[in-house]
Amino acid sequence: MFFLIEYNRKEGRLVAIESFHDSDRQKAEESRLRLELDLNVRGIDNEVVLLDAASEAAVRRTHRRYFETLAELTTLPCKLDAG
Repeated sequence: MFFLIEYNRKEGRLVAIESFHDSDRQKAEESRLRLELDLNVRGIDNEVVLLDAASEAAVRRTHRRYFETLAELTTLPCKLDAG
């Protein structure tokens, strides 16, 4: 699956997440480009990423900073899968 994420760096918060099936790679890439262009035109400096992962849970585990506050990131131990 692909996950399109918009993240507000200044506020440290997730703005939006959208998922796409593996077969919709082109649609996901086009959505990322449209979002980046729209934000640029509006003068909004949000981070936009397109990630490929098996599930949203995997994205939440590997890219915690998009989903957790700074306090949560610094107080909770990072759990790494053993296998």
